[in-house]
Amino acid sequence: MQTTETPIPAAHRGWRAPAIALPRPLLSDSAPRPAIYRRDRIYRLALAAADLAAALIVVGLGVAWLGGTGPSWSALLLLAVVPPVHAANVLYRRDEQVLHKSTLDEAPRIFQAATLATVLVFLLESAMLRTPIGAKVVALTWLGLALTVPACRTLARSVLRRTLAPERCLVLGTHQQGRQLAAKLTPEAGVEAQLVGLLPLTLEQANGDRGRVVTPELLAEVVEALQVDRIVVAADSGAPQADVDAIQAAKVLGVKVSVMPRLLEVMGSAATYDYVDGLTMLSVPRFGLSRRARLVKRGFDVAGSAALIALSAPLMGLIALAVKLTSAGPVLFRQTRIGRDGRPFAMLKFRSMYHDAEETKDQLRHRNEADGLFKIADDPRITRIGRFLRRTSLDELPQLFNVIVGEMSLVGPRPLIPEEDRQIQGWHRRRLHLTPGMTGPWQVLGSARIPLREMVTIDYLYVAHWSLWDDFKILLRTAGTVVGRRGR
Repeated sequence: MQTTETPIPAAHRGWRAPAIALPRPLLSDSAPRPAIYRRDRIYRLALAAADLAAALIVVGLGVAWLGGTGPSWSALLLLAVVPPVHAANVLYRRDEQVLHKSTLDEAPRIFQAATLATVLVFLLESAMLRTPIGAKVVALTWLGLALTVPACRTLARSVLRRTLAPERCLVLGTHQQGRQLAAKLTPEAGVEAQLVGLLPLTLEQANGDRGRVVTPELLAEVVEALQVDRIVVAADSGAPQADVDAIQAAKVLGVKVSVMPRLLEVMGSAATYDYVDGLTMLSVPRFGLSRRARLVKRGFDVAGSAALIALSAPLMGLIALAVKLTSAGPVLFRQTRIGRDGRPFAMLKFRSMYHDAEETKDQLRHRNEADGLFKIADDPRITRIGRFLRRTSLDELPQLFNVIVGEMSLVGPRPLIPEEDRQIQGWHRRRLHLTPGMTGPWQVLGSARIPLREMVTIDYLYVAHWSLWDDFKILLRTAGTVVGRRGR
């Protein structure tokens, strides 16, 4: 693929974009807007094709299961019903609005659409046929759509990420926000985008140089020169009017607009829009879980951990034998961690280090690669079998017993050692409102890449708007992280 570098106009008065080779196989040299529309249209068509493929698979499964020489003409109603139902559930436009294009995040809407499509097909076929279709067909249709649509959409998005050029993002705001966003724009995070520039929103951010502060004219010139697909407004400038003006200026340029409000660091995404006589407000839910929600979460933990212990018992026996035979010391490693409401507990792991690892930790602190945590890529204290256990996360299987006795949860905030916990102050400590988890949002994002100060904010937001569906999503994503060996 050939790459080109876009020159920066002299009128930008000293502002520089990062020197990045920019792949532009699908971008226009004259205007960014048609390229954006083209990308969005490709996404919509690819997802529509994936939905039709899923419907065809369901029809084929019906023929194979129920018998017959081929699908009846009435069964093909599914092909006509699925696309409009999905369009009504906003399943084709969402990818235009977000950077992180995830099939798992839209799963609730897919299930709703599968239900509605199944009901519509049942009503239409019942009206056309002398003998209404039976419960088996209804069940097969719903279950088939609920399973095949996410699978086909995941495949389609995977192909699109590999074939389309990454989305080009311009940040309006502070250098800190720009660096933070650039660190997140990675394939590991499920985002195919690149940061191509940064402009200050206020005179203070521009170090007193008024010519570098965002204006509608300067913004239009930069968007044209850098072929920007999306403008990200870091709304933490301390000047609300500057944030509003920047958002308005970005919207009229025909590019996509995202906002990074600092308010969401303590509010999360569970807020509800409220309209009072023309005024828009955000209603924020109360913090923490109700008693009923705690019971639901605990029931899910007990049932899930008991099933996993039963399934993995032979494997845990083999691992215990391998650890015992390959190095001196106990099979299990017990480490004090801080649990719910600040209570310490002994977290269990299969021992993956030599027995004197804790005594030599201070000698290796100069090699620490994590911010606030202790992480070394090639830790010399790890045994040969321990390295394999860590890469596959099998060393954490004994924590299932911590879950059974209530010291841990399947999903929850990261359990910290006392030394790390003492660094957490203020409202971040409310992350301890929930029982710590074997996995959590920090594991999905890659625990070794997340600084401590970001991780505790992520944990706080997880607690602030907990739902059982979020736990289920995290477990599914953890499975993908473990298989891809991206989390450690």
